[in-house]
Amino acid sequence: MGVALFRYMYREYQALSTLTSLPNLLTLLRIMLIPVFVIVFYLPFSFAHVLAASIFAAASFTDWLDGYLARKLQMMSPFGAFLDPVADKLLVSTSLLLLVGAKEINYITIPAIVIVGREIVISALREWMAEIGRRASVTVGYVGKIKTFLQMIALFLLLAFNPTDTWGGIFGFVLLYVAAILTIWSMIIYLAIAWPELTKKN
Repeated sequence: MGVALFRYMYREYQALSTLTSLPNLLTLLRIMLIPVFVIVFYLPFSFAHVLAASIFAAASFTDWLDGYLARKLQMMSPFGAFLDPVADKLLVSTSLLLLVGAKEINYITIPAIVIVGREIVISALREWMAEIGRRASVTVGYVGKIKTFLQMIALFLLLAFNPTDTWGGIFGFVLLYVAAILTIWSMIIYLAIAWPELTKKN
């Protein structure tokens, strides 16, 4: 009885330690910043868009920082590997939805649909690959990392500047389309990797 209780408490301690590790706390902070970002975005002040862009930039920075610390401090965990891309998708998707709703520019809708649609497809693919024990086959590659980096830069510029009459906004607009192209490219890569499993006969 005592040994079983000790093992249970040790497992709970390990789970709590994983949850409260610095990299995972940064990832959780990124998620918690999303509702703050949304509220600030809709504030009726002239500088609200700049403040919202700054919050987005801070949240995006935690994406790099949590990964760096996880590797540097050897705190990588299955929970962190699951939570980090979820936080990224929530942040990017929320930002795209805000921009589509607020900016009177139809062309933002096209890359937004591509990016959000791809995330849904790849998330479903990864979940399915995990169920058959092939999750490692569809881990994030270099194209996916570059795509995410360009998305973050593009969204920051589009949040901070007007995409039609400022150089920063126009550059962000161009980067968003480049990110959308890389989004399609990375999806093709993932689907090509998973294709043998998708077409395998039971």
